[in-house]
Amino acid sequence: MDPSIAPASRAAAVTPNDTAIVGARALYIGTAGDVAIAPRREMDPVIFKSVPAGTILPVHAAIVALTGTTASNIIALF
Repeated sequence: MDPSIAPASRAAAVTPNDTAIVGARALYIGTAGDVAIAPRREMDPVIFKSVPAGTILPVHAAIVALTGTTASNIIALF
């Protein structure tokens, strides 16, 4: 299967941080709120507003920023 469309094979809890590299291919949002994601480390984060609990955001997340993130129980999917 093409790795770019294969399901995730690893997961890890995410603690939002303005500089730490996550490198996830998608994020599971456990508790609703805003999620600030920088797709690449040299880019400013974009805030996904009011993400419902149980959502999988299918976006590359180099950084899940603390500033702007109110959601919690976030899981990185690799």
